[in-house]
Amino acid sequence: MSATAMWTDWSCQVRLTIDRPDFLADARKHLVLLMDDVAKSANRFRPDSDISRINGSAGRMVPVSGRTIGLLETALDAAAVTGGAVDPTVGAHVRRAGYDADIDIVRAVTRPAKDDTLPQADWTSVQINHSLSLAGIPRGLQLDLGASAKAWTADVAAHAIAGMLGTAVLVEIGGDVSVAGRRECPWQIQVSEQTGEPGQRVAVSRGGVATSSTAARRWRTTAGEAHHIIDPRTGRPSSGPWRTATVWAPTAVEANTSSTAALILGDEAVAYLEDTHVAARLVDNSGRVRVTCEWPAEAEAA
Repeated sequence: MSATAMWTDWSCQVRLTIDRPDFLADARKHLVLLMDDVAKSANRFRPDSDISRINGSAGRMVPVSGRTIGLLETALDAAAVTGGAVDPTVGAHVRRAGYDADIDIVRAVTRPAKDDTLPQADWTSVQINHSLSLAGIPRGLQLDLGASAKAWTADVAAHAIAGMLGTAVLVEIGGDVSVAGRRECPWQIQVSEQTGEPGQRVAVSRGGVATSSTAARRWRTTAGEAHHIIDPRTGRPSSGPWRTATVWAPTAVEANTSSTAALILGDEAVAYLEDTHVAARLVDNSGRVRVTCEWPAEAEAA
């Protein structure tokens, strides 16, 4: 028997399921505390977060927590393995696209289209001084760790709860799923473009599943609709043939890295995923589905 808790945080749905119902409250408390700690590091909408202080002090190094340095390193690793396709220095470009507040606020009114010139994103310009616990970025750039921090939190929470409570665990934070602990039957995960929509059910016994989509976090601007997946090569929302990418990988961080890269790489996504032996489900802008490697076949998005 399993037990589930669901709530909303970080402007997304959080789901926690464990196979020992009597420990659900303890598990939820652990996840809530971890998410709060990560938010103090990486929430760009909190003026007191480390990321906000780094962004507000671009051009010089500022003191940050060890947690923040770890999250920065995770984001920079994602950039390195994707050849810069997943770049954490697109924060100013995300804001220029209109995503400068909580998503519910952004969706409430039509945002003005902006054409201001920004430096090109450059993950290699991020500076970290480990011995002094300092971090910094060049003037004109801003950090956005949203995707990698969310997946990292799911991974860390799932494995920590499984170890502490001796139970199988599933943690989902806004489409990033991580499972840990031993379980007789695989977890059944519904893969869809938006929460509650029809999709494809897949069985997962280990690792992580992540879905990145241009269909969910969208808003209106005076120049048309925009979304939050920024192509670091152009500094604008990605415009490739895929609207959604779902990936299975050994960790949620790896899955999220590949799913985000797929949307940004566009026409090159299938070759990239197959060359890196990544199982993925891609939905194009007309709703047709393409799968790679060992992902179960499907012809249409439900």
